[in-house]
Amino acid sequence: MLEVNIYTDGACRGNPDGPGGYGVVLEYFDGQGNKHVKELSCGYKKTTNNRMELMGVLRGLEALKKPCKVNLYTDSQYIVKAFNEGWLSNWIKNNWKRGKKKEDVKNVDLWKKILSAKDNHDVTFNWVKGHASHPQNERCDSLATSAADGANLIVDERE
Repeated sequence: MLEVNIYTDGACRGNPDGPGGYGVVLEYFDGQGNKHVKELSCGYKKTTNNRMELMGVLRGLEALKKPCKVNLYTDSQYIVKAFNEGWLSNWIKNNWKRGKKKEDVKNVDLWKKILSAKDNHDVTFNWVKGHASHPQNERCDSLATSAADGANLIVDERE
């Protein structure tokens, strides 16, 4: 099984409902030891920071063409804790409700798409401190903010 590192970040100018974007860096080594890097980004007209963080994870996983062992790195504790601390399992068990007040979980459309996209992969979620000179995280941040500041922003189709 191919091992892939995926680094993601999201950005939003004027959170919530400002322009935003995501950035993704995928890295892997082929059978000859050659490093391959692919970068993805896109900007949206009105969105939130959390949606862009989630969108980066989704687009990174969707870019994989066959089942992979994935080391996914993000500076979003929201995402890492959702997977690693059982938040997501509890939300699903509680029909996408959270907390004692049973509030609706936000961004359910993206959580469901991520669950589907990761289904064929062995994914480990890792947290990296943002803006701490981590080269791939800094690159993702640059991709995300450039996308948010770009001219060809698309509509964030929220369900």
